[in-house]
Amino acid sequence: MNTRGQRVIDCCRTLATLTEEPGRTTRTFLSPPMLEVHRQLGNWMRSFGMRITIDAAGNLRGVLAGDGPRLLIGSHLDTVPNAGAFDGILGVVIGIALAEIASHHGSRPAIEAIGFSEEEGVRLGAPFIGSRAFVGTLDAATLALAGPAIRQFGLNPENIPHAHFSPDTAAYLEFHIEQGPVLESLQLPLGIVDAIAGQSRAEIAFEGQANHAGTTPMSHRRDALAAAAQWIGLVEQVAAAHDGLVATAGRMQIEPNAANVVPGRVTVSLDVRHGCDENRQAAFRQLLTGATHIAHRRGINIHVEPRLDQPAVPMDAGLRERLAAAVESAGYPVHHMTSGAGHDAMIVAPHIPSAMLFLRSPGGISHAPEEDVLVEDVEAAITAGERFLCLTS
Repeated sequence: MNTRGQRVIDCCRTLATLTEEPGRTTRTFLSPPMLEVHRQLGNWMRSFGMRITIDAAGNLRGVLAGDGPRLLIGSHLDTVPNAGAFDGILGVVIGIALAEIASHHGSRPAIEAIGFSEEEGVRLGAPFIGSRAFVGTLDAATLALAGPAIRQFGLNPENIPHAHFSPDTAAYLEFHIEQGPVLESLQLPLGIVDAIAGQSRAEIAFEGQANHAGTTPMSHRRDALAAAAQWIGLVEQVAAAHDGLVATAGRMQIEPNAANVVPGRVTVSLDVRHGCDENRQAAFRQLLTGATHIAHRRGINIHVEPRLDQPAVPMDAGLRERLAAAVESAGYPVHHMTSGAGHDAMIVAPHIPSAMLFLRSPGGISHAPEEDVLVEDVEAAITAGERFLCLTS
């Protein structure tokens, strides 16, 4: 039986075949396959009366007339290299499906379904081009970087100011796969996002003394890698001791990186995330202090270069309550959670009241071809979305 959920999944899998790389899904900012994505989704939206535009940032936008302020539903259309079929685009397709359902009812809010042109930052190294243009925060340097791609796509970057959201827009709702294992571990189909976690990042360089591995006694070594390894263990311990905190030492450079040389310099990345800025910043300071203590005890010099201090972005309290009521009235358990990953909602939320609903990610897998969703979870999201529309109208 072709349920509403299965129809959405089939659409996402079809769109996943529109790719820059045959045999795997790679679709970056305004690459040629995006034209066909726009065509297929645009034809669907037109079939039930939506008015379609492509703004100067390449965002696909469809508006269904209704009563009162406009409800925006969307996510992004671009992918990482060798992606799955659901990250981003599932939220766009669910938004269109909800607009089609609403088109059969006389009483409804005005609905705008939007597919943001760029979120991942793959093609140009600059993320959120689509949503930043939409809310008016696209800086001149990024616009200059994106200009050639925009022109090549047949659009005019000088019209970027016209990509701004309509003044009658009242709320933004984004459906997205969780991209993690929490909902599956709890055996829940849906999760209400309370906040998108803030991020602190830094590069920590441990500087010791490179020396001969065979002739340097252990007591005389200033081993930068041993110091870094001890600190990486501390990163794991601190994160595990604080609820909701995640901390990662994900990249390492070793010099001279030879099997018979005591490492003289090691640079390690640090990524700390939490839904509460105070907790995140306190843990970040604790880890940097710990690195300093470890280095000093071992006779190692240390240099810290901050890379990012991104505040947490809370979702709108009123919309969270309305979304929880919609999930509950649809017959599903209400679970609140923090998003550890960034999403377009974090760009939109400071300008438009925003909410997010996560769908369970089987296996916790995302940004990979194995990425998946369950048809019953998509059906649950659509049903909750219908109830949300009723509460909004």
